[in-house]
Amino acid sequence: MASGSVAVQVDTALGDYSPATRPVDLVHLAKQCLGDHALECEMLRLFDATLGDYHARLRLAASFDDIALILHSIKGAAGGVGASGLAETTKSMEREIRSGRPLTQERIDDLGLVIEDVRAFIDRVLATEEA
Repeated sequence: MASGSVAVQVDTALGDYSPATRPVDLVHLAKQCLGDHALECEMLRLFDATLGDYHARLRLAASFDDIALILHSIKGAAGGVGASGLAETTKSMEREIRSGRPLTQERIDDLGLVIEDVRAFIDRVLATEEA
């Protein structure tokens, strides 16, 4: 991993997050981006924007197909950047709806809390980068 990667630069700035409890695995992200610091930051920005959009779309989705597609999209994007907790949450929700259980507003709100946590972490990482 390159010494300029996001993972290395924010280790000390995010002292209240241990690497195991971070909503985004920055080492995974660095590997995905081959240690390219600028690419890591851009991926985090894009993922942050995408999460906001997908969560808003999920709140409005009415059909099973739309809900399944949005959940699957969040799961894939989350896995790509290393947000494994979010990926696991959406994977669980996918299994639930495929087994016939309805997606309740409470479950969507629960997902929203996970998304907010990930987005707040990304904001903090990017703010650290700009400092």
